Amino acid sequence: MKKLIFVATLLFAPLLAMASEEYTLEKANIDLTDQASLQRGAKYFVNYCMGCHSLKYMRYNRVAADLGIGEAELRQNLIFDGSKPGSLMDNAMRPEDGEAWFGTAVPDLTLITRWRSPDWLYTYLKSFYADPSRPYGVNNLIFPNVGMPHVLAGLQGVQEPVFATHETESGEKVEKVVGVSHPTGGSLTPEAYDGMVRDLTAFLTYIGEPIRLERQRLGVYVLLFLGLFFIVAYALKKEYWKDVH
Repeated sequence: MKKLIFVATLLFAPLLAMASEEYTLEKANIDLTDQASLQRGAKYFVNYCMGCHSLKYMRYNRVAADLGIGEAELRQNLIFDGSKPGSLMDNAMRPEDGEAWFGTAVPDLTLITRWRSPDWLYTYLKSFYADPSRPYGVNNLIFPNVGMPHVLAGLQGVQEPVFATHETESGEKVEKVVGVSHPTGGSLTPEAYDGMVRDLTAFLTYIGEPIRLERQRLGVYVLLFLGLFFIVAYALKKEYWKDVH
């Protein structure tokens, strides 16, 4: 039953997310054939995200093999907790730690881009803004009242909310966040930050379906086979039915 619920969540959660989306998602424009981008994304994930988030359905050595990373480089740049190359990409964060620090258990991100979408993740990482009312001083345009701190704030800088007045059905006028200002104070330019987030999104998209490129490659051969088989089958049909017609 739990497996059925999990599968149903994967199938219908993206539809529910899109149905409630109020803001236009930016195009991630990722390229899964760009190994250098995926390698940078792996580095960014391990350095900025893995302290809290895990990829517990993926192994280090599978990532290294797929992305062209040697074992020495893998041990030096991607493994910092003494794990073996064949270990799952897990961390020491416990569910109770996440609930105590962030108000909810910290999710594993193996399937994040399949649950949401690459465009959603890309936009999410660019949509944090200053909000003193929140525990960590930030909020997010497409994930209101998010419990996650903006761990990339030192790179992106601080974005201030842009408000607009909206009238409710009861006629009450309320201020609503409709956008964010240009980031200030970050160590990266906006263009460089966008590139970093794109690399991170590409890596997590790869993680969600490592076989994707191979599946697409094989799909071409399958379609070619079906096309040739159709020609043969049609010729046989003509041969068998020629006397009838």
